Amino acid sequence: MEIWVLYMSEITATQSIQLTLPDGSQKSLAAGKSFQDFISESLPFLKTKALAVEMGGGKTVDLSYKPQEDTNIKIITFQDPEGKEVFHHSTAHLLGQAVQRLWKDAKLTIGPVIENGPGFFYYDIDFADHTVTTDDLPKIEKEMEKIVKEGLDVKRWELTREEAIQKFDSEGEIYKSELIAGFKDATVSLYGQGEWYDLCRGPHVPNTGLLKAFKLTAISGAYWKANKDNKMLTRIYGVSFPSKKELDDYLFQIEEAKKRDHRKLGKEMDLFSFQDEAPGFPFWHPRGTVLWNALADYIRSECFKRGYSEIRTPAILNSDLWKRSGHWDNFHDNMYFTQIDEEDFAVKPMNCPGCSLVYKHHLHSYKELPIRYMELGTVHRHELSGVLHGLFRVRAFTQDDAHIFCSQETLESEVRDIINFTFDVYKKFGFTEFLTFIATRPEKSQGSDEDWSLATNSLKSALENEGLEYGIKEGEGAFYGPKIEFNIKDSLGRLWQCGTIQVDFSMPARFELEYAGGDGKKHQPVMVHRAIYGSLERFIGILIEHFEGKFPFWISPNQIRVLTVAEPHNEYAKEVGEYLTAKGLRVDYDLRNEKIGAKIRDSILRKANYLLVLGDKEVSSKSVSIRKRGEEKTESMSLEDFWGLISQEL
Repeated sequence: MEIWVLYMSEITATQSIQLTLPDGSQKSLAAGKSFQDFISESLPFLKTKALAVEMGGGKTVDLSYKPQEDTNIKIITFQDPEGKEVFHHSTAHLLGQAVQRLWKDAKLTIGPVIENGPGFFYYDIDFADHTVTTDDLPKIEKEMEKIVKEGLDVKRWELTREEAIQKFDSEGEIYKSELIAGFKDATVSLYGQGEWYDLCRGPHVPNTGLLKAFKLTAISGAYWKANKDNKMLTRIYGVSFPSKKELDDYLFQIEEAKKRDHRKLGKEMDLFSFQDEAPGFPFWHPRGTVLWNALADYIRSECFKRGYSEIRTPAILNSDLWKRSGHWDNFHDNMYFTQIDEEDFAVKPMNCPGCSLVYKHHLHSYKELPIRYMELGTVHRHELSGVLHGLFRVRAFTQDDAHIFCSQETLESEVRDIINFTFDVYKKFGFTEFLTFIATRPEKSQGSDEDWSLATNSLKSALENEGLEYGIKEGEGAFYGPKIEFNIKDSLGRLWQCGTIQVDFSMPARFELEYAGGDGKKHQPVMVHRAIYGSLERFIGILIEHFEGKFPFWISPNQIRVLTVAEPHNEYAKEVGEYLTAKGLRVDYDLRNEKIGAKIRDSILRKANYLLVLGDKEVSSKSVSIRKRGEEKTESMSLEDFWGLISQEL
């Protein structure tokens, strides 16, 4: 690269630019200087952390950018989502450069940052006649490390579309030329480091020396432009961090997550399965059903304590209902349909329209409000096969749904009660760290601006009066109303979005729901939708991974497992089991003609809370030898003393 063209032409040196920081403070920067100069002079503590700058208007630029006028700025670091994107995309360039150093005839296509997958970024590469496998990844990583040590400055320049196509054509980079030909802009930007460059919008880190820690995590095939008629490319995934410690922590977490994968543990513990005959629909086995019922019984009992009544509504309702509710127009692609007596019906994707019909069946007075209906309602949603993922993404699931009908005057207090209810449930399962968001009106929605504003402000006020901080997710509300989203942090530090509270003025209006007010006039109630688990299926998947299958005693499907040393001990084992079952405990047996060591290993795999090992000594003394989960020692005691121990745990 002989000439590097800067973003802007030089400005008169006598000018001074005023930069306003997020805290409102202002600092000056001499005209013609870059943001990199500004950080070195005014914010030296960010010199090794700054990755880019966000200017007024939301434009993110490289540190080499030279501002021409006064502006607000925010220094972007790896702690910011935008900073992570810059860092990961820069590492993708590092990967591309290393590959083309090792395989001169390799052709690069795209290398985006991704949110979900086996890495934070990938590069799709045409290796020509070479076959590259996972065995080659260490070699590529070694070359990437060399480039980092070289500390190459990353620079940007622009060409016209025609110049760029000519340049890439001359170098045989046919994929880049094809991409540029599809652009509408008159100019395109390129980024380079050392002898290497690539087509890119940017921004990027200022120097390859910042990309200190990375790992190539996977390799797979991918068709160019996801078209099976195009050439199959090699896709290499990777992750990256500013420090080796952060990388090591992440890789440790990934290995822990693999061990805790609910699909793997669900199979080992015989909780559930998925069958080819019904892809995306979970089959609950006996032990899994015990767990499912434990969660259902708990949330049901907690609802009853708080004045809820339980209802059940049909799984299939006619098309007129779904058109009235708005689902036909706003949720059609996610629904299943059928015909009955030549009339169109849909399998319910949500429980709220059926609940509205239950409310509408009776006349209601203001003295009855709030009316709280809860429903463990199974819903069906059409999900593409490519996004199905164990219990986390299924086509049928049961929501711990509830719909509260209240007046506008009591709306905030109802929302506050639900907030506290939600946190009480999460804490019961051992979750203590939360993030809360308000999701606002999406582009595709129904209802008036006034109703949306009132609903959104009610949610904000409820959170603020509970002393809770919250973020905003612009445009991510439901089509019928804004919502609060609750995110719980699991034992690996991962966040899971579970519960929601949604305020809805639209559906009561569409279904003409009313109550008689104290003034003798008809009024429209506010409808509050809420779920705490979100869905039992997904919440169980989260619990499996959070506890690594080692459930607390009160929900465990494998509370006690009785093992016999030999067949003569089986009769006493049944006596023990019957005694404990009568106390309300969940008891399982292993009476197989197997060695006791094999039985113990199998029981450990099933994560039983207590193993009771019975042999000659236990039969003669009417005692049990107890082995608690996670411990290797055994302790002998009478059956009555064991029940006393369990009673305390319960």
